[in-house]
Amino acid sequence: MARGHAYVLHLDRDSVLHRLPPEVKITAAVAVTLVVVATPRDAFWAFGGYAVLVAVVAALGRIPAGWLARRALVEAPFVLLAVALPFVAAGERVTWLGLELSVEGLLGGWNILVKGTLGVLVSLVLAATTTSRDLIVGLDRLRCPQILTQIAMFMVRYLDVLVGEARRMRVARISRGDDPRFLWQVRGFAAGIGALFLRAFERGERVYLAMLSRGYTGRMPPAGPGTGVASAGQWLLAATVPVAAAGVGVTAVLLS
Repeated sequence: MARGHAYVLHLDRDSVLHRLPPEVKITAAVAVTLVVVATPRDAFWAFGGYAVLVAVVAALGRIPAGWLARRALVEAPFVLLAVALPFVAAGERVTWLGLELSVEGLLGGWNILVKGTLGVLVSLVLAATTTSRDLIVGLDRLRCPQILTQIAMFMVRYLDVLVGEARRMRVARISRGDDPRFLWQVRGFAAGIGALFLRAFERGERVYLAMLSRGYTGRMPPAGPGTGVASAGQWLLAATVPVAAAGVGVTAVLLS
């Protein structure tokens, strides 16, 4: 706990995006994603416009392109699905380099690939400029259900503790001759998972009772610098990106 919490996707930078309140960034990211999803799949030029917007925002946040590219690989399963669709989909077919491809499959694969990629990039930009704690604070300010924000807050605060406990249990198990690589020892591994769950449950109960004794009322109090609500100017600044995206989307719909 002394080393603090690790935010895997957060980049510690000093930029305009990093200084914006979290609720502003969350709202803008959701709005841009909805516009991208609502865009007709055959409006190819519109997706190029969205990509330019994402690149500009990433540059403002001082997020390296290589960093985004490496973490965008999380969508690899969807890329495989998009590549397979032209071969397995039915309907009218075209020949390209000797391959018989479905027109509907090509459009469907393109739709999955481009919208999924843009959605992942928008999410990565949000995560890179906002810590996990600030994301939860932003959701709380946007009136997200309290039970969800509280669960997420405790998960962020105690995930490192649980990971450390699981690591110590594994070391203790191996030091007593257990080797989880063998199939017949899976029973011991399952018992360890159960023991970790019980320890986490008991720890959570103790923490909750300690919080109640210190005046906890069901809502986490704001703490730390930069906890003020967003100003009208900050909302307007963040709105420029979804408004620009909406302009591209409306134009694409009108031209399609």
